[in-house]
Amino acid sequence: MKELLRELTEIHGPCGYEDEVAIYIANRLKGQVDLIDIDNAGNLIAIKKGSKPGPKVIVAAHMDEVGFIVKKIEDNGLLRFEKLGGHDDRILLSQRVQIKTAAGLRTGVIGTISAHMVKFDDPAKVRIHRNLYIDIGAKSRQEAEELGVEIGDSVTWYPHFDFLTETRVAGKAFDDRAGCAILVKALEELDPTEFEGEVIGVFTVQEEVGLRGARVAAHQFEADVAIALDTTAVSDTPEEMMDKTLELGAGVGIKIIDFSLIANKKVKNHLVKVAKEQKIPYQLEVFPGIGTDAGELSVGRSGVPAGVLSIPSRYAHSSIEVVDLDDVEATKQLLAAFIKEMKHAVDYRVKLNLEETE
Repeated sequence: MKELLRELTEIHGPCGYEDEVAIYIANRLKGQVDLIDIDNAGNLIAIKKGSKPGPKVIVAAHMDEVGFIVKKIEDNGLLRFEKLGGHDDRILLSQRVQIKTAAGLRTGVIGTISAHMVKFDDPAKVRIHRNLYIDIGAKSRQEAEELGVEIGDSVTWYPHFDFLTETRVAGKAFDDRAGCAILVKALEELDPTEFEGEVIGVFTVQEEVGLRGARVAAHQFEADVAIALDTTAVSDTPEEMMDKTLELGAGVGIKIIDFSLIANKKVKNHLVKVAKEQKIPYQLEVFPGIGTDAGELSVGRSGVPAGVLSIPSRYAHSSIEVVDLDDVEATKQLLAAFIKEMKHAVDYRVKLNLEETE
């Protein structure tokens, strides 16, 4: 799992520029699934069929990472940029970035003033991203263009994959390449004789800018249940707003509610039941500060019972996201165990006991 995660996070793939991620995953799954396709939105679809007919589950993980896009090349060679996805302007200064140009990948840094200049500045001021710039070392606009940089080039954090401990790793794009890695491994490892029905794996695009890929995917398949795999922000660090309801290393998160979804109660209860039976560590998640592809999948066609498996993460949408590989493994285990006993949509509905009256 760790090598797969490392390789996935190294790929340059911000919102709208997920092509290389899709190509990598498609090549990895070739021969492991019954069908591989890509839709007009760019979602990669991988279907694996069980040995007998049965319920169909959509499992979604988004391929895009937060990033930036080149907006302007200044006369002195510095690059102005816009955001792709949600960023905190406070953490942008002095970060290493990677730009995908027609000539290949280039390294840049988001500039900041020297510490010696702070005495002439307001030290409490947070400059918005439109006032910032990327330095690629070019002395002029002409040199930047000769290096291959164009307006519209995509930008991500510079890739790295650092082990902080034996199980805790720091890097960029765990949101949501960790979910992609889990879905890839589940599709590879699932034996068709162990489940009935179909697993429709959807590696979605543009989740970070409004769940756009999931919105397209939601209307393509008649599914019995939908599960999104995504990271979630833990609250186990000392900042004053943290309430310690979600912790790194405490197991897979089973979603109850976020701003995009109130999880289907029976799907949530089924996930909890399977986790308990399989002795998979889990924690329940109530966090309105996040949304996932399940929000769009749940309202596809006539509605789909939906839930979310969350991978606990620190420092989301930064260059130094941290996950615990034990949580990643727990998420994969729960997904596989759930698939082996997933139910038809009717089993997740509210049961009506209507008595006949004269």
